[in-house]
Amino acid sequence: MRRVLLTGAGGGIGRRMRKALANTYPILRSSDMVELEPAMDGEEVVRADLTVQEDLERIVDGVDGIIHLGGLSVEHEWDDILRTNIDGTYRLFEAAYKAGVKRIVFASSNHAIGFYPRGQILDGSERPRPDCRYGLSKVFGEALSQYFADNYGLGVLSIRIGWCFEKPETQRTLGSWVSIGDLAQLCRIGLETPDLHHEIVFGMSDNSRTWWDNKTARRLGYQPGDSSDIWAAEVDNSGIPEPGDAVGLAVQGGPFASEGYQGDPLRVAARNAQSKP
Repeated sequence: MRRVLLTGAGGGIGRRMRKALANTYPILRSSDMVELEPAMDGEEVVRADLTVQEDLERIVDGVDGIIHLGGLSVEHEWDDILRTNIDGTYRLFEAAYKAGVKRIVFASSNHAIGFYPRGQILDGSERPRPDCRYGLSKVFGEALSQYFADNYGLGVLSIRIGWCFEKPETQRTLGSWVSIGDLAQLCRIGLETPDLHHEIVFGMSDNSRTWWDNKTARRLGYQPGDSSDIWAAEVDNSGIPEPGDAVGLAVQGGPFASEGYQGDPLRVAARNAQSKP
């Protein structure tokens, strides 16, 4: 890996990932459709829109590997999800293959499996159960990764990212928290592991309270250096209620599965119909 492209470098995770990967590769090409901070040593900063074909071809040119964080990171209207997370991701993969890129790390999400009940242990081999349209777009991305691995020989790692913020705040995020350092380690595994075809792993640190078995990540050499356990007592004693309705509190996706999340009219109508005698 000489030149690595980081899409979505202006997002919440992307800004921290830029710093976490600084000086890891000879050249880090950071890209987003918004203006980014000035380039650091060993970095190229390129402004680009993933829905514009000319921009895609420009940012993948001369790249050896891609960390694809770009796109919409929470629930949106379907047309926006379709244009950015689905069509945009397909076109990025296609442009990458045509440009000779060999590796892609795809930022999937725990919301691809968010409708599994809490307490059920998942290891990445189970069928998807998305909890929202955003999660549905991540299911597409995982299937797209498998498709490009099988048909075109790309090596792809899909990371179902959990709660990647400073610290966990609820019982749910105690189980799904991942530090930026551990997430960066997973990204490097996706770019550097020999003979990688397509694997799905969980973007989580070494958390004892979790519903995820990250055995595939461990098989690939993942050794998380952080854990949410240091905040367990603080979260237990905070008394802060977890957001979400009865459905959201029962499934792993939390509030993303709750009625009316981000104003989803179909979900509201469906729940109202179910509640009628």
